[in-house]
Amino acid sequence: MKTVWDVFRKCVEAVRGNILIQRESAKDKEFHFQNWFAARLASLSLNFDPPARNSYPDFKLVNYTEGYEIKGLAYPGRDANFDSNSQVPSGIHNGRQIHYTFGRYPKETDGNQYPLLDLVICDGSFLNADHLYVHKNKNVKGFGSFGDIMIRDRKMYVVPTPFHLVSNLAHNFTLILPEGIKPEAGFKEVGKLERVETGELIAGYTFNLKTNELVPKKIPNKGVGTKHLFRAWRTEGSKMDPVSMQVTDPSKLKLEVEDDNGED
Repeated sequence: MKTVWDVFRKCVEAVRGNILIQRESAKDKEFHFQNWFAARLASLSLNFDPPARNSYPDFKLVNYTEGYEIKGLAYPGRDANFDSNSQVPSGIHNGRQIHYTFGRYPKETDGNQYPLLDLVICDGSFLNADHLYVHKNKNVKGFGSFGDIMIRDRKMYVVPTPFHLVSNLAHNFTLILPEGIKPEAGFKEVGKLERVETGELIAGYTFNLKTNELVPKKIPNKGVGTKHLFRAWRTEGSKMDPVSMQVTDPSKLKLEVEDDNGED
């Protein structure tokens, strides 16, 4: 956790200094917020490996075992969840501490410059406490009338965002870290957050090509009921609206899923 306090503070300072997100054109659907964030890292003289498509996390710091995964969200729009098609979220990946960075910006703009509306940086373990699962895409050959078609098992994970899990994050700038981490000067706590492990885990699934039915295989979770505690922080001078968990039953969580029946 050596960099996240400074990185978060620098992002807040940039917003207060009216440093806008700059996109190259209306076709820039992905990299504008990522570039804005990269400039914050550069302003702190933090060296990082250049982001690459389908790499994880987006920014791997060179001198620290930390990384930042960036999720830009247009508002109003889909901000309750996000698609993760390279890795299931985790607080640790390849020995790095992973910080997820969510930034919302206006969906409709009259130009290629616009402000960051709000920001959440959270430890990846807030989204998923397990860091042992290894994501792999597999395939099966021999499909089709002539047996020469391959089916790719290309997993995509749909994950709730902090904006859906926690109250009073909209139009605020909030840092969420595991409990027990000593805050740096200039930060004030705005809430204690608790996530509780579920009773069953999905260990696999089967898909019937005739009926298009997908059936999960579940196993008991040995860690059922384990509580994972976090604290929410804001910089001095920010609004101090208290935050709290607002989704307590995962079975009742409704996730929007974009239509994926189109062609790649």
